[in-house]
This record gives sequence, C-alpha cells and structure tokens, in this order.
Amino acid sequence: MRPLRGDPGAGADLAILCCCFLLLSFLSHGADMPLGSSLSPAANSTSWSSPNSTYSLRFVPSPTSPSLFVAAVTYAGGVPVWSAGAGAAVDSRGSLRLSSSGDLHLVNGSGAVLWSSGTAGRGVAAASLHESGNLVLNNSRGRVVWQSFHHPTDTVVMSQSFTSGMNLTSGPYVFAVDRATGNLTLNWASAGAAPVTYLSKGYNYTFTANTTLSSPKLTMQTNGIVSITDGSLDSPIIVAYSSNYGESGDMLRFLRLDSDGNFRAYSAAHGSGTATEQWSAVADQCQVFGYCGNMGMCSYNRTSPVCGCPSRNFELVDASNPRSGCKRKTELQNCPGNSTMLQIDNTQFLTYPLEIAIEQFYIGITACRLNCLAGSSCVGATALSDGSGLCWLKVSNFVSAYQSASLPSTSFVKVCFPGVPNPPVSATNASSPGTSGLHG
Repeated sequence: MRPLRGDPGAGADLAILCCCFLLLSFLSHGADMPLGSSLSPAANSTSWSSPNSTYSLRFVPSPTSPSLFVAAVTYAGGVPVWSAGAGAAVDSRGSLRLSSSGDLHLVNGSGAVLWSSGTAGRGVAAASLHESGNLVLNNSRGRVVWQSFHHPTDTVVMSQSFTSGMNLTSGPYVFAVDRATGNLTLNWASAGAAPVTYLSKGYNYTFTANTTLSSPKLTMQTNGIVSITDGSLDSPIIVAYSSNYGESGDMLRFLRLDSDGNFRAYSAAHGSGTATEQWSAVADQCQVFGYCGNMGMCSYNRTSPVCGCPSRNFELVDASNPRSGCKRKTELQNCPGNSTMLQIDNTQFLTYPLEIAIEQFYIGITACRLNCLAGSSCVGATALSDGSGLCWLKVSNFVSAYQSASLPSTSFVKVCFPGVPNPPVSATNASSPGTSGLHG
C-alpha cells in the first residue's frame, strides 16, 4: 500500500495499525503461545484457546478441593478432557508456564514444580491448542515436539488414538489396552498391596481367528462407536456402542476413566458444560475392585451402590466418606488366640484371575471357614454355593467385598471374639445390575 501523498509517515502508521490488528486477531482466535507465556488461576487471567474456541486451556476449581485449581483443557462449556500433571492442584498463586527453555510446567505458589512436559532444550518455540483438543508444543519449523494426545490423563476424545503402552489413571485405577489381544483392561494398584486386574475384555475373538495384534489403538468414533484398530486387522473391531449411537449434532464424544474405577463413554452438547453417560465397561459397579476401600463392602440401595462395613466389629475410616474403607475396632494382634470367623451370607470377597493374594481350594464350607481361622495371614474366606466346591482365602492386606441377595456364596471375616453381625440385608439390596457391558 502506497503512503498518502503529502504525509510521508502515513504509510508507516497504517502498517503499524495493520500489524496490531492482526496480532489482536491472532490472540483472540487461538494464536500460538510464545515462550514466556503463562496462565494463572486469577479471575482476570486469560485462557489459551483453539482457533474456533472449541477448546480452551485454563485453570478450573479442583473437583476434590474447590479452594485449589487444576490446569485443564476443557471443551466448550467447561467439560475437562486433559489436565496438567493428571489433575495436580495448585493454590491461587500457582501458574502454568511455557519457560524460555521450552518446558511447559505447572508451578505451585511456593515455586515448587508439580509437573513438567520434559521438553527443555528440545527446540520448543511455541505452544498451540488445536481444534481437536490436542495441546501441542512446536519447534520453530512448526514440527511437533510434544503433544497432550500422547500423554493422556483420564480421558480420550474423538479423533484421538489411544494406543497400547499408554495409560489412563484416576486415583488407584489404571486403564490400558493389552498389546497382544487388544483387550480393554482395568487395574487397581495401591501402595503396599498387590495389583489386581478386575476387567480384561474386548472384541469377540472369532473375528480375529486368534490373531496376535501388533499395535492396537482404541478410538471413540464420532458416531458413538468404541472400536479397536490394528495393522493386522482388515477392519476396526467394535468393542461397544454408545446408547446414543448414530445421533448427530454439535457434540463431543469421549471415553473417561472415572474416579470410581469404571471406564465410560460420554457425550456433551457444545456449550452445555455437562456430560451424559452413554456406556460403562463394568455394568455392575460393585464388581470394581476397591470401590468401597479396604475391608469395605459394596451393596445396592435400589439401583445405587452403597458402601458399608462387614460387621459391627468394624467402623468406617472416615465417617464422612463411606468409600474410605473400614477398620477393625480391635485389631487381630490385640486378641491373640481369641479370634473367630463371622459368617456373612450372600457375600463374596472379590477375586479375579491372576490375583496373587489368594489361596484356592476345593473343600466344603466348614473346612473353608476353619482353614482361614487357622491361617495366620488369612483375613477372610469365601465359599461359593454354585456347585463348584470352590473356596478362596484372602491373604492380602487389602480386601474388597460385595454383598447381594443374588450372590450364591457365603463369606467369613476374621474378627476378635465376639463377632457382631450387621442387621439383615433389606429387600432393596436384593437386586443388582448385570456383570458386563462389553461385547465378547
């Protein structure tokens, strides 16, 4: 553009105005965030947005501690799909910073680094948030150095491939895709206790003729189908259908490992801020290991799972949180030689294949009870009443129980004498959901 005649500086002024306009336009439409950029929990703090503002990276209140904050990528309306440090929370003086060295890190108000992308010195020049919800760190040539899609926390969104070798985590729970079979696996792992795999299911094996997979990927399709793809398969294998499968509209579909240990499919309408459950991998929530904590017993009040203790010899660890588990009012070591086995009808101590903290026998119910009473490391036993004659002894320091009138089993828990049973199970606890929501 030529300068206006008679005003030699007009062209320069116009150029500056154009540059300013372009800069403001870039910042309001998802521009790259240069080195030195930062976010804070302050009310007037800006957010980093995708080009069409479908997603934004900002601080949101922690779901467990509202006075603290989490740096999260959220879908329009506020549904979180990724968080820095897997939900690590900071105080009001914390920040998320893209340092001059190219490292994206989450810092608490004290200056302590709670999480880092680990990209310092790798040529990072800027960060950007894509319309897919992928947070990306690029070098000066625009090549990807790091991306959140390769470091998921508890959620997988549409167009994101979740591959074997990746994990979703939520508290003590871990979700993964088995590399060889493509099975979805749910695992419980807590400090000081042996890990437990309480779900390992997936596609129908007849479709694959026992094919060993090379690098299976889990995907949430835009139509609501959850599928597995792999280079050795001719077509995707359908694992599950969302209940609103095929429905269209401006919405986000995603998969999430929830804090209750279940893996679910959701949909969220654009701008609604709320997500609706469309499928769950474990249809019977009481089958999730550790749902009610150590020595906690899961049952149903109508259709909702509730947590309690095996008997009145126990009390909740935290009365305000029934999922905190139970503890003995008198520890077994404080009543040597005076312990007894308290019978609990229609109850199982949850046991899963490959669990190492159990001993299994084919013996009668009386021998099952006496073997546990005589065993110094045994804390509980379950005798199945399904004709199998199977008895298992729990020798773990973590025990998860399930009680329902529909369960054909009797359990025994070791307590100091005398055993004081709970009141009888009410009729409202008699029914429970099915045991699997997975195909195959």
